Amino acid sequence: EFGVSNETETPILPFTDSPIRLLMMAMSLSNDAAKDATGNLIGDPTETALFAAAETFGFDKRKLEESYPRVAEIPFDSDRKMMTTIHQVSETRSQKSGEKSEYISFTKGAIEILVDKSVNIHTYGGLKEFDKNEILKVSERMAADGLRVLAIGVRRWSDIPATIISEEVEHGLTLLGLIGIMDPPREEVKEAVALCKSAGIKPVMITGDHPITARAIARRLGIIDDSGEVITGSHLERLPMDDFEKRVEDIAVYARVAPEQKLKIVKALQDKGQFVAMTGDGVNDAPALKRADIGIAMGITGTDVAKEAAHMILLNDNFTTIVGAIREGRRIYDNIRKFFKYMLTSNSGEVWTLFLAPFLGLPIPLLPIHILWINLVTDGAPALALTLEPAEGDVMKRRPLPPQEGLFSGGMWQHILWVGLLMAGITLFTQAWAITTEHTHWQTMVFTVLCLSQFGHVLAIRSEKQSFFTQGIFSNKPLLGAVILASALQIATIYVPFLQPVFKTEALTFRELVISLALSSVVFSAVEIEKYFKRR
Repeated sequence: EFGVSNETETPILPFTDSPIRLLMMAMSLSNDAAKDATGNLIGDPTETALFAAAETFGFDKRKLEESYPRVAEIPFDSDRKMMTTIHQVSETRSQKSGEKSEYISFTKGAIEILVDKSVNIHTYGGLKEFDKNEILKVSERMAADGLRVLAIGVRRWSDIPATIISEEVEHGLTLLGLIGIMDPPREEVKEAVALCKSAGIKPVMITGDHPITARAIARRLGIIDDSGEVITGSHLERLPMDDFEKRVEDIAVYARVAPEQKLKIVKALQDKGQFVAMTGDGVNDAPALKRADIGIAMGITGTDVAKEAAHMILLNDNFTTIVGAIREGRRIYDNIRKFFKYMLTSNSGEVWTLFLAPFLGLPIPLLPIHILWINLVTDGAPALALTLEPAEGDVMKRRPLPPQEGLFSGGMWQHILWVGLLMAGITLFTQAWAITTEHTHWQTMVFTVLCLSQFGHVLAIRSEKQSFFTQGIFSNKPLLGAVILASALQIATIYVPFLQPVFKTEALTFRELVISLALSSVVFSAVEIEKYFKRR
């Protein structure tokens, strides 16, 4: 667009070359990105983008460094929002240009900072004064399109500065131009943000970008709407903590924020009772990562300091992985609850059966071998299979559980109590009915009803609210297999002749088996009815 030549000849000194060629030269030289042995770009994403853009127009960094070797630098700093590199001009280039300059410095950084540090602008018509507001309006138009806007300035030196510090080097610049970098959010991130919101998790965007850029990207991702507030780091610095805490829960986007200001955001949210997860990759992010309830460091771009301070490391630096981890964490927590619900309900059913029988004038319903069998076979395999239960359909549509809420909250202990009593009641009813009707196999019927009731219970509690039939019989094949296997073993203890003396059982008639199956299904039906009312 600007007539940039694709020739490989190195540009010469400012200001005897075109502004755009000098800008490309700065993009290539004032850059720490590089290529590895396989030709892949490595380094900061912003710098790799600048490196690639300059290389596209034939500005090879390695060749340029032969003529303009770097002799000093002032690294990027989040407070200054700039970085500067100083390069020596080879004798050949100096003689060719006829200039006396022996060094040049390139400074790149935030546009609002560089325009204050610049005294003029390099144009095709030479060096000219510029209107600061006009330049800022251009950058705002670029930022409104979601571009990250950087400015690059240059300065000539007859001798290398005596002290390489910002105050001595980064002023009196000549502005070369603005660079817009498109960093489009991945499509899956928008979906992940929507999932967070439906799960009661508020995504907060903290960036060093221009506020207009931050707003454009945040709107594109669905983090804020048109009326959403964007607060800048300078505003945040002036805002008293008490005033900030009153507003912090309503702010979703922070722009031009220094890493150390993340700590103030974390503290304010925690003071409001929020549970905070914070991501970061830099050394200055460490305090915020340490203070957050869950500090998440970037595994690829993160510094060692950030990784040490964090509670977990994100190996692929992808926000969607965090959302996936939340989903998996909820699934695991749900399955832990189901495991305890099943085990404690089954055990309470056995305890109530043995405890209440004497008070009802009934003989001891179960022998020690029966209890041992139930605990080893009936309880074990199905309970372990519950841990493989897939996530429920509404797992990312629930509000987060309060951190202080216990494992047995949400009606769990009430369920254990009433289902345990129901299980015992059905078992004792079977015993009383069988004895009253003079069925000699009453103990085997009691043993069978209690075992099969537990199988019905484990199938019914696969979901807190969703019906077993809606979930699908085969959605947890390990559990289905465990129930079928345990049922087959239970039937074997009744009908296999050499097992009968071991388990003190007798073969049930077909009618007795059908009655046992019917009675044991009561628990399954009762829990399904409970879930129906929960859905309502």
